[in-house]
Amino acid sequence: MSDFKNVQPLADFNWEEFENGTHVDVSKEELQKAYDETLNKVSEHQVVEGTVISVDKKEVIVNIGYKSDGIISASEFRYNPELKVGDVVEVYVENQEDKKGQLLLSHKKARLSKSWERVNAALDNEEIIQGYIKCRTKGGMIVDVFGIEAFLPGSQIDVHPIRDYDVFVGKTMEFKVVKINQEFRNVVVSHKALIEAELEAQKKEIISKLEKGQILEGTVKNITSYGVFVDLGGVDGLIHITDLSWGRVSDPHEVVNLDEKINVVILDFDDEKKRIALGLKQLTPHPWDALDADLKVGDHVKGKVVVITDYGAFVEIATGVEGLIHVSEMSWSQHLRSAQEFMHVGDEVEAVILTLDREERKMSLGIKQLKEDPWETIEVKYPVGSKHTAKVRNFTNFGIFVELEEGVDGLIHISDLSWTKKVKHPSEFTQVGAEIDVVVLEIDKENRRLSLGHKQLEDNPWDTYETLYTQGSVHMGKITEIMDKGAVISLNEGGEGFATPKHLVKEDGSQAQLGEELEFKVIEFVKETKRIILSHSRTFEDVKEEPKKAPRAKKAGKKEDAPVINNVAASTTLGDLGALAELKAKMEKGE
Repeated sequence: MSDFKNVQPLADFNWEEFENGTHVDVSKEELQKAYDETLNKVSEHQVVEGTVISVDKKEVIVNIGYKSDGIISASEFRYNPELKVGDVVEVYVENQEDKKGQLLLSHKKARLSKSWERVNAALDNEEIIQGYIKCRTKGGMIVDVFGIEAFLPGSQIDVHPIRDYDVFVGKTMEFKVVKINQEFRNVVVSHKALIEAELEAQKKEIISKLEKGQILEGTVKNITSYGVFVDLGGVDGLIHITDLSWGRVSDPHEVVNLDEKINVVILDFDDEKKRIALGLKQLTPHPWDALDADLKVGDHVKGKVVVITDYGAFVEIATGVEGLIHVSEMSWSQHLRSAQEFMHVGDEVEAVILTLDREERKMSLGIKQLKEDPWETIEVKYPVGSKHTAKVRNFTNFGIFVELEEGVDGLIHISDLSWTKKVKHPSEFTQVGAEIDVVVLEIDKENRRLSLGHKQLEDNPWDTYETLYTQGSVHMGKITEIMDKGAVISLNEGGEGFATPKHLVKEDGSQAQLGEELEFKVIEFVKETKRIILSHSRTFEDVKEEPKKAPRAKKAGKKEDAPVINNVAASTTLGDLGALAELKAKMEKGE
């Protein structure tokens, strides 16, 4: 047999004894060794060739010249229905001998192993190989290359972006292996690399002829939020969104479509001409150059709000011609406000041209000029002494700022809020957004400010209080607030007075308490400062002292009806000064 062609006879083997059947002095180990040397040397995990010696529906038996034959599942040869006895196939040795003593082989692993070697060689040699596109996957396609599943990224299918992957499924195409991950046995292939190689020469020729200002035809390759990529024939250029149209463009899709052929002008490129800036709007005249020559300051124009900022709004009065309405030109009001309070993007507005610079291509507009400035005739609508209703805008420590109408503001000083109530802060009196009645006190036309009053809507009660709360007069009042320095007393006839702690001592020696209603004597009244000083103690102290004063006056030898003024008067309280003044008046008349 061919398996024993390499058998060498033992040098010391006694053939005569063997033929005569006598004992041969050869060990079993030596016989095993001689037998093993007749077989092929086989190592596990290697690929070898074998001969098919049997084929049926379930398995294929392959002889690799080893001491036993290997069995392989027939499913591994499904790709080759023509397999027959005698065919030479590649097999992978998985195990020389399993538990049953069977040699384990795999044809599939042998094919994969050989395919892996071929794929690696294709990468090293930059070889062009063929592959079958099996199906789509996330981000690209799965390609069968030598029985290995390789990944074809979507960006590597063609030089142009692919929008319909399904048309490639089932196609056999040429590829280049561009990347292999040896650890995970991942293979990445590219069809674009083949096309790029063909376009490289064409690209170099185009780049060498590029010049600024040159007009070329290109195809819209990709549209992004910031611009449009155009294929100039193997060379890509970018039209920035600001170079698509003289007007404002929010979305490039408004101007161009994918795969559309358009003319573009070369604006700029880098030294290596790898980054090429293109323009589309530059192919048409600038709109400012076509602006009506008769348009001038003061003219009314109409346009659409295209951009809103905090400081103003840009209005497009013609494609590519914009004017700025500053927020200060939106209202006669001097309050700091945002432009969003007056208009929004897309609004159609009418405005007045305030400035026009054709060389700088700038224009400023205003809308408040469409209305009359209320301060031009302020004295007519808001004369001094006139009464109005205003809206509270904000507070300061010294008063309230109010708005009578858009652009007409005024200040109510804190001292002009109430005749009687002591207002510590305007927030005690009203609130922002509320309406308040006012009277015009003064007009400051130059500074566009009115001085207003609220208390002047009523008569000054202190004119009445002056005749009512004379020194020495007694009135009923209620203690409404107690502090360290004294108490506030609300008088029944109106107004408030103040009493120090010593003047709050009652006849029984106790201190008057909050909420008590008692009699109080006026000991001081000052109209200018709106001050009424009161005393409860004097209401009973002065009554006790009066009987003692009369006898002292008789001893003086004067007229009986004229009280004597002695040193006691020097210690007289303020409450007694009223009586003294009355006495003096009588004496002067000779009564």
